[in-house]
Amino acid sequence: MTKTLIHTLKDIGLTDKESRVYIACLESGTSLVSKIAKSSGLNRVTTYDILEKLKEKGFVSFLTKNQLKYFSATDPEIVVSETHRKAQNLKSILPDLKRLKGDAIHPHIRYFEGVEGIKAIYADTLTSKSEILNYANSREIRNFWPDYDNEYVKKRVKKKIYLHGIAPDDEYGKTVHKDDKKYFREIRLIDPQKFDFTNEINIYDDKVAIASFTGELIGMIIESKEIANTQKAIFKMAWEFAGIKKSSEGLNVHF
Repeated sequence: MTKTLIHTLKDIGLTDKESRVYIACLESGTSLVSKIAKSSGLNRVTTYDILEKLKEKGFVSFLTKNQLKYFSATDPEIVVSETHRKAQNLKSILPDLKRLKGDAIHPHIRYFEGVEGIKAIYADTLTSKSEILNYANSREIRNFWPDYDNEYVKKRVKKKIYLHGIAPDDEYGKTVHKDDKKYFREIRLIDPQKFDFTNEINIYDDKVAIASFTGELIGMIIESKEIANTQKAIFKMAWEFAGIKKSSEGLNVHF
C-alpha cells in the first residue's frame, strides 16, 4: 500500500523522500520532527529539511509550542483540490505555452495592398487542391481587372480547379453565368437589391481570401482550418438558399 501511495505522490511532483515524510506526517498526526523521522525511516536532520520543503509546497504546516515545532500533514482532500486547481491553471495557459514553442494552432494572416497585391491573392487561389467557393461581384472585379478572364479564369480552368460562385443577378452576372460550362464553374445569381456586396471572397483548402476593389485596394489571406470550415458551411447555406428557385431543375451540389 505504501509503495502505491509513494508512487502516486511522486507522480504529482514529490520526491521519494518527500512522499515518505508526508505519509509519515499523516500517520503521526501533529508531531515533533523526531517522531516523523522515526516513522519515515529517515534521520532527524534530513526529515526536518524535507518538512521545510513540504511546507513551502503546501503539504504540511506547523505550530510552535513550548519553543518546539510540531508538524501536521495537510488534509489529503485539500491537496487533491489544490493539485486540480494548479492543473487547471496550467491548462488555461497551454495555448500560450504552445505558441512559444511554435505549435499553437492559430490563424496565419497575410495582408496585401495595391493592384499587384490583389493579383497575388488570386495567384494563391490557383494553388488550390480543392474546389473554390466564391462570392463575387462580376462587374467590380472586371472593372478593376479588365483582363481578369484571360489572366486568371483561363489559368484556373487549365488547372482544372472547379468553382462554385454566388454573384449579383445583374447584366454582368448574367453574362458570366452564361459561360459557366465553358469556364469550369457553376454560378448562382442572387437579387442585388436584397444582397449587395462588392468585395470578393474565395474559400479554398484551409484558406479564406478576401479582396476589396472599392476605395483602397486591400486584401488578405487567412489560413486556418477552423475558419475555412466555418466559411464553407456558411457558403453551403447561402448556396442552398440561392438555389431554391432552381430546385425544380434537380440541381444537386456536394461540397
